Amino acid sequence: MRRPGSPSVAAGDGTPRENSPFIHGVEVDRESLFERKNMALFEEEMDSNPMVSSLLNKLANYTNLSQGVVEHEEAEDSRRREAKGPRMGTFIGVYLPCLQNILGVILFLRLTWIVGAAGVLESLLIVSMCCTCTMLTAISMSAIATNGVVPAGGSYYMISRSLGPEFGGAVGLCFYLGTTFAGAMYILGTIEIFLTYISPSAAIIQAEAADGEAAAMLHNMRVYGTCTLALMAMVVFVGVKYVNKLALVFLACVVLSILAIYAGVIKTAFDPPDISVCLLGNRTLSRRGFDVCAKVQAANNGSMATALWGLFCNSSTASTSCDQYFLQNNVTEIQGIPGVASGVLLDNLWSAYADKGAFVEKKGLPSVAVPEDSGAGGPPYVLTDIATCFTLLVGIYFPSVTGIMAGSNRSGDLKDAQKSIPMGTILAIVTTSFIYLSCIVLFGACIEGVVLRDKFGEALQGSLVIGALAWPSPWVIVIGSFFSTCGAGLQSLTGAPRLLQAIARDGIVPFLQVFGHGKANGEPTWALLLTALICETGILIASLDSVAPILSMFFLMCYMFVNLACALQTLLRTPNWRPRFKYYHWTLSFLGMSLCFALMFICSWYYALVAMLIAGCIYKYIEYRGAEKEWGDGIRGLSLNAARYALLRVEHGPPHTKNWRPQVLVMLNLDAEQSVKHPRLLSFTSQLKAGKGLTIVGSVLEGTFLDKHTEAQQAEENIRALMCTEKTKGFCQLVVSSSLRDGMSHLIQSAGLGALKHNTVLMAWPQSWKREDSPFSWKNFVDTVRDTTAAHQALLVAKNVDLFPQNQERFSDGNIDVWWIVHDGGLLMLLPFLLRQHKVWRKCRMRIFTVAQVDDNSIQMKKDLQMFLYHLRISAEVEVVEMVENDISAFTYEKTLVMEQRSQMLKQMQLSKTEREREAQLIHDRHTASHSAAAARTQAPSTPDRVQMTWTKEKLIAEKHRNKDAAVSGFKDLFSLKPNQSNVRRMHTAVKLNGVILDKSQDAQLVLLNMPGPPKNRQGDENYMEFLEVLTEGLNRVLLVRGSGREVVTIYS
Repeated sequence: MRRPGSPSVAAGDGTPRENSPFIHGVEVDRESLFERKNMALFEEEMDSNPMVSSLLNKLANYTNLSQGVVEHEEAEDSRRREAKGPRMGTFIGVYLPCLQNILGVILFLRLTWIVGAAGVLESLLIVSMCCTCTMLTAISMSAIATNGVVPAGGSYYMISRSLGPEFGGAVGLCFYLGTTFAGAMYILGTIEIFLTYISPSAAIIQAEAADGEAAAMLHNMRVYGTCTLALMAMVVFVGVKYVNKLALVFLACVVLSILAIYAGVIKTAFDPPDISVCLLGNRTLSRRGFDVCAKVQAANNGSMATALWGLFCNSSTASTSCDQYFLQNNVTEIQGIPGVASGVLLDNLWSAYADKGAFVEKKGLPSVAVPEDSGAGGPPYVLTDIATCFTLLVGIYFPSVTGIMAGSNRSGDLKDAQKSIPMGTILAIVTTSFIYLSCIVLFGACIEGVVLRDKFGEALQGSLVIGALAWPSPWVIVIGSFFSTCGAGLQSLTGAPRLLQAIARDGIVPFLQVFGHGKANGEPTWALLLTALICETGILIASLDSVAPILSMFFLMCYMFVNLACALQTLLRTPNWRPRFKYYHWTLSFLGMSLCFALMFICSWYYALVAMLIAGCIYKYIEYRGAEKEWGDGIRGLSLNAARYALLRVEHGPPHTKNWRPQVLVMLNLDAEQSVKHPRLLSFTSQLKAGKGLTIVGSVLEGTFLDKHTEAQQAEENIRALMCTEKTKGFCQLVVSSSLRDGMSHLIQSAGLGALKHNTVLMAWPQSWKREDSPFSWKNFVDTVRDTTAAHQALLVAKNVDLFPQNQERFSDGNIDVWWIVHDGGLLMLLPFLLRQHKVWRKCRMRIFTVAQVDDNSIQMKKDLQMFLYHLRISAEVEVVEMVENDISAFTYEKTLVMEQRSQMLKQMQLSKTEREREAQLIHDRHTASHSAAAARTQAPSTPDRVQMTWTKEKLIAEKHRNKDAAVSGFKDLFSLKPNQSNVRRMHTAVKLNGVILDKSQDAQLVLLNMPGPPKNRQGDENYMEFLEVLTEGLNRVLLVRGSGREVVTIYS
């Protein structure tokens, strides 16, 4: 119940806002929930689990207005009224915008030329391929768009939430670049219509010679294009609402133009327009410099030369020198648009590709070839301006089928987006595909081939080819196409900055953050500026035919990933994949993706590679530098599926020796603030692993999980942060257990999954094991050593771990010394080799020391060891150290005695009164038991007489009998209690070996040493710690290594 005066909390607000599936929270008074007595059972969970009635209330009040990319032109209250008012339906909201975006500049300026160059059949193939591609993409897009509510952000939102931030960012930026270059293409189309067909005299830069016209035209396009871009950017900056209001006007222009084309085609059936084309031989002539299509014309007293004669000859006198081709071929005049019934379709069925600068020729007309065309540049022939081929035409045509995303981009303004987007988009594609396919057949059936191949209508006195066909006037098409391209350019300049703003506000690309800001009302000012700059680069290219393939690449890449997203979600069968649109299948998506990929390389293989490189760079950048986002994307699902599949494929047994590498479980200790005590342990891990194989960073918290889950979460965050700092690639696993001992045992047993388990445990030496406040820290350590042995896992113990180098340090010189006392699988050989792969240890030399007994042949041992290392392909210096026989020193006895007295004192501290009484009775039993336990040992360290590192049963028994007889003078009366003989021998080994190691390896950067196993009788555990301490005394950095017992190196390939 809520106390009086405490603020009311919305039920369900316990969930973080981002994780909640509902965007607009609805305040529900808590009292009203708890007053109902029949709900009292659930009242404690109301904060995190809202009641169903409150949940449904939230859903009912949800509006799919976009966050951050809405036009903010209206005041706040009017926008609320607009949200509640009637939204757009399928026809107005999706169908018409798609229609307007798909039908555009290419239809009016290039489709006739494509039909002329490729022929009707190949043109139908081009259009069919492109329309199939967009139809398959629309089906995939419909499935994604109907799988839950799509906020505004359209295609970018859909792809990024389906494929994850990396793909989402890469494809979102590709789509942004495509839309921006589309703006450049539309502006270039606008200027081309203006300078070529509306007002050719408006050209600022004039060509000095006939062959410089193309270059002059490009310069004019750049000048006018830049001015137009600046003007359009100003319009978009001042207010988007004006662009949106004009959209309907621009759409009306497109529809009227298409109706005029169909009307013109119908008219040609019974009354073809009287448009003549002048040919010389079979070459088409440009009608810009003459009117009469004849060499001579009748005058008062005879005949006189025409203007055409003047273009080919110096003068009209008899001694004139004329172009040879002009003299030997006749001038003929043919009908430019013979009409549907003329049968010209058969002539236009096949392709007529040509090289740059070739004559536009009519097949079937007589033509007398001449050896030299010296004046080919001067005479007024119609020439091809670029080399044509099938692949080039695909690249130029494809932008005319883009625009299918226009409906999904407006998803925030639709009444029912899940119903409208599929229906509207697919209907728009069907309509436009019909228009394109029918136009190709009708153009081929109505217009003469040479006129179709005349890109700029030079044979028709510089008029638009498609305009000559239209009814009632060519100006309907010219003005209609001018306004439609102009409107499409404005739409691109409006849409692209918003898309960039949406990407920037998602925060996945750090360097784009600045473009997320805008004016106070949310208009993306900085994004508009960047869009204008990129658009300017497209305008500086100046050729519509060069810009079109660039944006084809970016759109194709975007469509390819939409198909991939749908195919992935379908194949992975993620539980959340439940689209309302049912007419999709993964095979269709896969086919669409393959078609997009093929079209990219058909259009231009080098543009395709560049586009893929750009997308790849963005992907990797986001992967390394971008913000971590969890969007429930398909790629994450794919990774999980792949991981599961790989884990099931990996054999459950141990790997082959050749594949063995240390898969490390790092045991970290935490302090009272849940911070890591020895961060250098993680530095050493990353140096050892270098990002390869498995690393599990484990830690144990003492307590119960119910009480400690908050601390556990904090500790895990601290460990992850440290792993990130130390660049340790691996997994973090934290266990809350009633005791540290049990927790470590659980980790050793259960860390990892399936075959992906650790085989090596790395931990720090417990420095404080001698301190009185933690007298039993060594117990956990010794038991962990026993656990690793029982689990057949290798153990690495880093002593003086805080002196180990950080990842930034570099050793310029020094040695890594390996003391190979007993062979337990070759791990000692492998570790230095792995460490030297890392920059820290790369310049260190490896030295291997082994110990020879009195009866060993040390020279032969050295040769054998060198040969062994040669076969292992490991380069190292080899040294055999001889251990001479000598008596046990007084120092060793004294050290052993102090050790035993200390352990006895520790035990006394822990004993209760009753235990002390019991202890007095058991002293004798224990003393005899220690002797029998020593005899049962199978692997003991050393003897007083001979330092023997490898033991057989026979040797052990022989030494045992000799020890019983041995008497050491000078110590009988030192203490009343004699030290345990087994402990004396062990201490002797430790002292002797420590002296030898100090002599050889005191200055080494790292010493690796075999770690003796703990005693099988648990009574001597504290003594074991003392032995290890003595063994490593005086050394800076020590790594104690205990192998798992299996071979980890092999000489075989």
